[in-house]
Amino acid sequence: MGQKKDLTGSEKSKIVRYLAEGCSSLKIAKLLKRDHRTIKSFIQNSQQGRKKRVDKPRCKITVHELRKVKRAAAKMPLATSLAIFQSCNITGVPKSTRCAILRDMARVRKTERRPPLNKTHKLKRQDWAKTYLKTDFSKVLWTDEMRVSLDGPDGWARGWIGKGQRAPVRLRRQQGGGGVLVWAGIIKDELVGPFRVEDGVKLNSQSYCQFLDDTFFKQWYRKKSASFKKNMIFMHDNAPSHTSKYSTAWLARKGIKEEKLMTWPPCSPDLNPIENLWSIIKCGIYKEGKRYTSLNSVWEAVVAAARNVDGEQIKTLTESMDGRLLSVLAKKGVYIGR
Repeated sequence: MGQKKDLTGSEKSKIVRYLAEGCSSLKIAKLLKRDHRTIKSFIQNSQQGRKKRVDKPRCKITVHELRKVKRAAAKMPLATSLAIFQSCNITGVPKSTRCAILRDMARVRKTERRPPLNKTHKLKRQDWAKTYLKTDFSKVLWTDEMRVSLDGPDGWARGWIGKGQRAPVRLRRQQGGGGVLVWAGIIKDELVGPFRVEDGVKLNSQSYCQFLDDTFFKQWYRKKSASFKKNMIFMHDNAPSHTSKYSTAWLARKGIKEEKLMTWPPCSPDLNPIENLWSIIKCGIYKEGKRYTSLNSVWEAVVAAARNVDGEQIKTLTESMDGRLLSVLAKKGVYIGR
């Protein structure tokens, strides 16, 4: 008779019934045509039952120490329980106890992905939506920069936040560190770029304009027809290097001015469809927890992920603008989507 790993539910029921009838484990093994060791092991485990959990006494801390922990949690948003207790010079407390204590005064949260909107922001977002409500968005070039790090997307920190407190806002890092800064644009069903910003370059007004001249204008824009250039609307956000007098004047000399340069409302990444493109690309880059050891390897991953984005995906994003504007107006300027 062959040895099998697990007993079925039916076999287990039969074993219990045979035991109640006074059958030995050897006889049960013959009746079920199973290995005797399997039957004997099941019977022994059933008789032992589950061991009861013995709760160890929780490490106690004083009322004074509790107050110190509460103050530290308020001053150190997103800190770990260990860091909070160490800042209070409280040692020897196991993690389970630290977390149990903190649950009474704090909660685990991630950083906020978007800054809070004030009344002025909401009004400007509504005004922008009304201004561009009748725009042909197939003629708008949506642009943005994205920083791609070696280890994964920035800003996924989790930690303890005191009750009643708001999690700090996640600020995207666009220069420096272990990553690559990438610029790209989308228009109708076409992807422009991506183009890599030279390592170590900080995008101020001068370097931003030089970058656009070397990449966007020389490699893509100048190949377009005069009618295309006449109708195209250029969009970039309100980063200081974008909205400075220097950049505005430089773009004007390139023919991108007045109605051809889209104004942009503050705090509005949710209205830029290229943000969704970045999400698609990052999913491809960091698939299955992928990490990178060099800047060149992560840049190659960006290029490969961008190639996998087809025209229909881009068209879906650019065609979503009418709905986004209507949503902003319907929600009176608050964030749309997630």
